Amino acid sequence: MALDDCRIIELPKIHDVRGNLTFVEGTRHIPFDIKRVYYLYDVPGGSDRGGHAHGKLHQFMIAMSGSFDVVLNDGDRERRYHLNRSYNGIYICPMTWRTLDNFSSNSVCLVLASDFYDEADYYRSKDDFLTAVKAQQR
Repeated sequence: MALDDCRIIELPKIHDVRGNLTFVEGTRHIPFDIKRVYYLYDVPGGSDRGGHAHGKLHQFMIAMSGSFDVVLNDGDRERRYHLNRSYNGIYICPMTWRTLDNFSSNSVCLVLASDFYDEADYYRSKDDFLTAVKAQQR
């Protein structure tokens, strides 16, 4: 998979005078079954999150409140996405380095993941990630 496989996905939005409703269904709205959900909040101003890649894990990130940027890198190219709508999210495919920054006050980042937590699936060193990417390209 490459950076071109990562993309913004617009989720269903049901309008109602009492408030809008958006929902996510695994394999229907996003390209994987959901096995884990977690969220980031109370991120101090100027802080970055992420700074890693996954070998096999698929993720979908949504700015549930506020906004933040997601910077994706596939080893060759880099793209920055600004998330600020709770009905849009970004699909992040495996072997994509991600960094989150530019968090607004009171932002909340919801993450849907394709598998349970597995430390062995992480690339925490960018050099190790780039080595693995080059090895896959051979």
